[in-house]
Amino acid sequence: MRVLKTMIRQPSALFGLFIVVLVMGLAIAAPLIAPYSPNEQMFDGLTLEGAPMPPGAQFLLGTDTLGRDLLSRLLYGARTSLVIGLVANGIAVSIGLLIGILAGYVRGLFGNLLMRFTDLMMAFPALLLAIVLAALLRPSLWIVAMVIALVNWVQVARIVYTETRGLVERDFILAERALGAGHLRILFHHILPHLMPTAIVWGTLGIATTVLLEATLSFLGIGVQPPQPSWGNIIFESQSYFQAAPWLVFIPGAVILLTALSFNLVGDALRDILDPTQRGRG
Repeated sequence: MRVLKTMIRQPSALFGLFIVVLVMGLAIAAPLIAPYSPNEQMFDGLTLEGAPMPPGAQFLLGTDTLGRDLLSRLLYGARTSLVIGLVANGIAVSIGLLIGILAGYVRGLFGNLLMRFTDLMMAFPALLLAIVLAALLRPSLWIVAMVIALVNWVQVARIVYTETRGLVERDFILAERALGAGHLRILFHHILPHLMPTAIVWGTLGIATTVLLEATLSFLGIGVQPPQPSWGNIIFESQSYFQAAPWLVFIPGAVILLTALSFNLVGDALRDILDPTQRGRG
C-alpha cells in the first residue's frame, strides 16, 4: 500500500500505471470486447480495388491487407505480446537471480566461471543472438518467449552478483554464520529478501524491453507466426502498405511505444521507491 500511495502521488508513475492496467485489462477482455474475430477475413473489409479500409464507423481502426479488423487484431495481439513479455521477463529475472546469487555467494572458481559465462553472453549483441536462436528453432509463442529470456538475463545477473557480494560481508550475515546457520537459510531468509526490490524493479523495466524485442523479432518474420496476431507481426504484414494505408503501421507502432513507455515509467517509480540509494534523488 505504501508503494501504491507513493506512485499515485507521482503524475508520470500514475499515468504509466493507468496505461499498464488498461492494456492488461483490454488484453484479458479481448474475447468480450473485440468487435470481430481476429482472423476473420470480411467480405466488406476491403475496398473495390482490394485495398484496406480506412478507419471509420464500421471498422474503428480500419482493416488490414486481408480485410481483417485491425482493432480486433490489436486486442488479441496484446495478449500475445504481454504473455511473451511477462513469461520471458519472469524467466530472465529468475535465471539472473539464480546465477547472480550463486556467483556472489559461493565466489571462488565456481563464481568466477559463472560470471565469465555472463560476460561472454553480454559480449553478443542481444538482438543478433535472438535472431540466431529464433532462426534455429521453430518460431512459436513459447519458443519466442524462451529465446528472449535466454538473451535478457545477463544484466540482472550482473547487478544481483554485485549486491550479493556486498551482502555476504555484512555483519548480520557473519553473525548468522557464527551461529551455525546453513547456506540455504542464509540464502533464502537473509540474502534473497534484500534482493527482491531489485528483482521487482528489473522485472518491471525488463517487460518494456521484452515487448520491444518480441515486436522486433515478429517484424523480422522470425517471431510469433501468422495467423496468430502480435503487435510486431501486424506491422510486418502491413509494411508494404506503409504509404497507401499508414494506419496499419502507425497505430500498432504507437501502441508498442505507449506500452513500453508506461512500463518504463512504472519501473522508474518502483526503483525510486524500493531502492534506498535512489530515494531523494530526482
